[in-house]
Amino acid sequence: MKKIVVAGKTIEDAVRNGLTQWKTTGDRVKVQVLEQPSKGLFGLIGSREAKVELEWIPDPIEEAMAFLKDVFRTMLLDADLDTLDTPDGIKLNIYGSELGILIGRRGQTLDSLQYLVNIVANRYSTSHVRIVLDAESFRERRKQTLEELSDRLAKRVMRTRKEVVLEPMSPQERKVIHSQLQNHPNVKTYSKGDDPNRRVVIALR
Repeated sequence: MKKIVVAGKTIEDAVRNGLTQWKTTGDRVKVQVLEQPSKGLFGLIGSREAKVELEWIPDPIEEAMAFLKDVFRTMLLDADLDTLDTPDGIKLNIYGSELGILIGRRGQTLDSLQYLVNIVANRYSTSHVRIVLDAESFRERRKQTLEELSDRLAKRVMRTRKEVVLEPMSPQERKVIHSQLQNHPNVKTYSKGDDPNRRVVIALR
């Protein structure tokens, strides 16, 4: 843990000095008083300043972003991040050039990186944190592709009257398929198999 020991005429002054040194606010630190101030003889001789220890309270999202930036540096990628609060959690969007290596085949590398980012964030949080990782809006494009695929395969099932078994997908991608066809009047969906080989099946109702 990141800690510093600072002094001041009063406890408040010592804490203020530490916050100024770290350029942060009181809600980001834990304070432990090491020494109370004393005036000494005649208020002058042997006077002692207050001494406190400040311990940095890590922010889960900041730690996740720091982890990702380390990944970018290691991979020699020119990339940066922005954040957005969404109903599904905190969205970290990666932007920059040549991000294909971070996305991987059908987003598999991005999914793996998202898994690691969530582990890092939750290591520094007392409550569960959910982070959705995206790169240049890949997930929205992928969602649209899967929705169009769902509609095409639903028509095939109706035409051939045979069920269609899709390739293995992540839970997030399976959810897109299920959501797209959940109100379809003629077909239904269900999943079979175990992760990472769990698949969506589209069949007649």
